[in-house]
Amino acid sequence: MTVFERAKRHAWFMAGALLIAILFVLVVDRYFGHSTIAFGIAIVGLVFANTKMLSLNCPICGKNLFFRGIFVVPWPNRTCGKCRTELEDSIDN
Repeated sequence: MTVFERAKRHAWFMAGALLIAILFVLVVDRYFGHSTIAFGIAIVGLVFANTKMLSLNCPICGKNLFFRGIFVVPWPNRTCGKCRTELEDSIDN
């Protein structure tokens, strides 16, 4: 599986995790009233779920697939922004 495919799978995983976190906060708000604790739990859960993102780097130069300069975006690069390696074609186990 290429590094881009793994990064794409992580992006979809995070979309699902975000949906679950939003639903969790909405359910707690509906049945127990406004809770900053539920919001905090959702945020901490999303941070822990997203830690894998830091290991999804270009196999040639090590640049992270989700970073565009200083910004983090929700979808990975197909081509490395630093060394221009095609990440869909490069196999990285």
